[in-house]
Amino acid sequence: MRIIFAGTPEFARVALAELHAAGFEVALVLTQPDRPAGRGMKLQASSVKQFALEKNLSVAQPRSLRLDGKYPQDASAAREAIRAVQADAMVVAAYGLILPQWVLTAPRLGCFNIHASLLSRWRGAAPIHRAIEAGDSQTGITIMQMDAGLDTGDMLLVQKLAIAAVDTTASLHDRLAVLGGRLMVEALELAACGGLSPVPQPAQGISYAHKIEKHEAAIDWAESAAVIERRIRAFNPFPVAASPVAGEILKIWTAAVLPQPLPAHASPGQVLAVGDFGVDVAAADGVLRLTRLQKPGGKALDAAQFLRGFALAPGMVFGPDQPEAAP
Repeated sequence: MRIIFAGTPEFARVALAELHAAGFEVALVLTQPDRPAGRGMKLQASSVKQFALEKNLSVAQPRSLRLDGKYPQDASAAREAIRAVQADAMVVAAYGLILPQWVLTAPRLGCFNIHASLLSRWRGAAPIHRAIEAGDSQTGITIMQMDAGLDTGDMLLVQKLAIAAVDTTASLHDRLAVLGGRLMVEALELAACGGLSPVPQPAQGISYAHKIEKHEAAIDWAESAAVIERRIRAFNPFPVAASPVAGEILKIWTAAVLPQPLPAHASPGQVLAVGDFGVDVAAADGVLRLTRLQKPGGKALDAAQFLRGFALAPGMVFGPDQPEAAP
């Protein structure tokens, strides 16, 4: 099986590594152009490009694949490279560029996508984040035959994965990445012998996992403790939930909903207790214990360490336009 691989971040690198280890001939790797990153904002290659170069795989980095778009020369060069390869299939995993029709039909068997959701539950850019944020009990990997729509193609293989009560986007991402790579290996092995049976996606239960925006990180303490806790896990490691207190905006990396009832006098965002155990804060209907925090310019620390360098006390209030202490 001769394949083209298109992907960019770590999720895609894991899949590429699985395919390479399984012995598939990766004739061409497509990945996004190098981007500025880090404190020095130096150009940095994607995780996929780094792996491809280590394995001496051919790499192309077009800025677009649309022949009628902003970078027609990039698209034209990519088309020539793709056609020259004469691939049996293209594997796509978190590539980040829209594939026009000429790409979808270039490989003999078309393009297969690794999608980190049980379609059609979460179509779109951020299925892992949105599944945690929504409180889903399970997610999974769908290997999909790509078409011109947004994650609308027929399903080829599906495998479910439970979402643990403590899962963050980071932890769930890592498990799904491994599962995605393994399931794609299985899909290509079946495709080689005509063993795949495409199944249309269900018409019910469609949700769109919109791209995560930085402004979503702001905690609204007037929401329920459970909703806030899920968002903290969903936005770990990006963009990281945050809230102002005592003139600083603190990032909240981990938290837990306490079983105790909300005190009658408490108002949303009010600090109720502070100690090595964490920082207990009132939400709309319960108490949230913050257990890992980060101040501007500092490192993320467990509560006990964090409180040695940042003063918090009962009566102080998290949230915009709030006084530093309750009356």
